[in-house]
Amino acid sequence: MLKFILSLLCILSSIPSFTQEKALNEFLADSSMQNASVSFCAADAITGNIISEYNPEKSLAPASVMKLITTAAALVILGPGYSFSTTLGYTGDLNRNSGKLNGDIVIRGGGDPSLGSPYFPDYYDNFLDTWVGEIKKAGIKKINGKIIADDSYYDYLPVPSGWIWEDIGNYYGAGVYGISVFDNTYRIYFRTGADSSDIEITAITPPQCGEHYTDRLVASGSTDEGYVFSAPYNTYSWYSGSIPANREEFILKASVTDPPLLLAQILTERLQNARVPVAKDPTTLRLSQNSMTDNLNVITVTVSPPLKDIIKVLNHESVNLYAEHLLKELGREEMHKGSVSAGIGVVKGFLDSAGINSKGMFIEDGSGLSPSNSINSGGLVKLLVFIRNNVKYFPDYFTSLPAAGTEGTLKNYFHEEVFNGRMRAKSGSMTRVRSYAGYLKTYAGRDVAFTIIVNDFSGTSAHIVAGIEKVLEETIKNN
Repeated sequence: MLKFILSLLCILSSIPSFTQEKALNEFLADSSMQNASVSFCAADAITGNIISEYNPEKSLAPASVMKLITTAAALVILGPGYSFSTTLGYTGDLNRNSGKLNGDIVIRGGGDPSLGSPYFPDYYDNFLDTWVGEIKKAGIKKINGKIIADDSYYDYLPVPSGWIWEDIGNYYGAGVYGISVFDNTYRIYFRTGADSSDIEITAITPPQCGEHYTDRLVASGSTDEGYVFSAPYNTYSWYSGSIPANREEFILKASVTDPPLLLAQILTERLQNARVPVAKDPTTLRLSQNSMTDNLNVITVTVSPPLKDIIKVLNHESVNLYAEHLLKELGREEMHKGSVSAGIGVVKGFLDSAGINSKGMFIEDGSGLSPSNSINSGGLVKLLVFIRNNVKYFPDYFTSLPAAGTEGTLKNYFHEEVFNGRMRAKSGSMTRVRSYAGYLKTYAGRDVAFTIIVNDFSGTSAHIVAGIEKVLEETIKNN
């Protein structure tokens, strides 16, 4: 009997815990997973005790799940009420009698990621019209200088070095500048005909972004395979690929290559139209290093929404730009350097202070867009448990995650009844990468923190997501 018991114990100890999970076993055995890598971890969100895991220490590309780390660090270090300010003022001498300004109007950036964003349509209340009105109210009737965008708040390296060429010309690859505006996005409107036909560009907004481009797009099929190729501070763009055929209107969204200059150009035009002439061409501090923006006479200050509202949009809609802004802001606030590398240093320090081994976290940006990012499910689950139990701002963090089947990037997934009101999570996706991380509420009332990352699968992403749904469904039902 003793020999039998010892043999049984040996057999049981040799069976990995994940084999007790039917859905996970079936997912791993699927033919589309033959060459894939998986890291999965689920833990009690209060005690941290592991419920189920598979390769929890294996570091994989997380895609946008990386945003959970960046937003956690920002909430803890900066606080939910933190805000950004953009200052409008003037330099030089203003003749109060004639209204002539012998100087420049200066837009001093303060790192606001959401200035003029369509995600906050009511918040900024047509801020450019407000600025024109405030300039007039200050008694300025003629500007003998120019509009300068002081874009020195961050460094002049807008895009993390690990981002790929295919991404950075498109809206989701927009870089971070000392002044960002309109989500650093412009729109190209097309009318298309039959398959393989040429396309017609009907409008570009703002129009200043469409001055120099080559169009090699064709109409084909029903899917969007169109790309814009450009780079920060470049004045030229290349449109390539295919966009859906037979559309009266189709829109490609591209990244603005110099948002500070764009804002200076638009304000100049608005002032000219309001009969406040501006003598010189708009510029930026980067382009005219001799321009003086010190001793600024403040006209008005535009303040961003609080950080908790920005983070809610960031995680609901997976806005890469906002995550990269927060990374640089962390570096500027904590290390006095508004750079990607400084921000990464702060995030790693935050992870270490939370008791998480950052050696398994290879962080190249704040958003997860770089394919060089690599994290593990066990480390991220530990962070989720830490935020749940040790951070007073957890409610803001929790509600920033979209609810399964109804909100943000999860709106089209997790529609089964089992997920209704029981799951909030961040999704991540790029080529051959699907990941989810967040919180579950089980049928037994248990709070669970989970992360699942899948890399290098074959077959369709829909098939992989269906398998992930079954794994999480089982977690909810059986725990």
